[in-house]
Amino acid sequence: MRSRRWRCAGALALACALTACRTAPPSFLVPPPWEVRKPQLQAREHFDLKGRVAVATGREGFNASLRWAQTGPRSQLTLEGPLGAGAVQVSAADHELEIVTSRGERLDDAAAHAELAARLGFDPPLPSLRYWILGVPDPERPALEELDEPQQRLLGLTQAGWHIDYPLYVAVGAEMLPARLTLKRDAVRVRLLVDDWQP
Repeated sequence: MRSRRWRCAGALALACALTACRTAPPSFLVPPPWEVRKPQLQAREHFDLKGRVAVATGREGFNASLRWAQTGPRSQLTLEGPLGAGAVQVSAADHELEIVTSRGERLDDAAAHAELAARLGFDPPLPSLRYWILGVPDPERPALEELDEPQQRLLGLTQAGWHIDYPLYVAVGAEMLPARLTLKRDAVRVRLLVDDWQP
């Protein structure tokens, strides 16, 4: 008799557990609201990534490898490919810009902007790009957002004359970050593929 009661109790407990699983899906399946995620990502001051970039400006174009280290307001980029043999170092903070070319020349501010524009075919919007690469708009500028409602993340963004598409995200810890993005402005098209995120 006691054995039968134990079997009944066990069956009831199993039925309750299965019902709970059906009625209460795991919370990680529900992404946090965009209004919560966006300011958190905009406030992120540290990240590192490795990836590849492809730039097309009219009939011209190039491919390069990219390393990006963000520390506070300062962006440190290493590009290998577009400015001749060897690596090019780019350092940007707020509206300050410094580059060290593959020839060892050190240029800053207006001269650095002119060199990048001449070599790349456009002057990259680095102060905003450090936010776009995280999948959020630059908080200092007005923006038009195209939101993926179910996933609570951007599908597209228009800001400062640029349009950014986000076709692919990847899980990085508890966050979803862009794995691929495309930037377009006039005849300029920039495709960025992130191979490795280190938040």
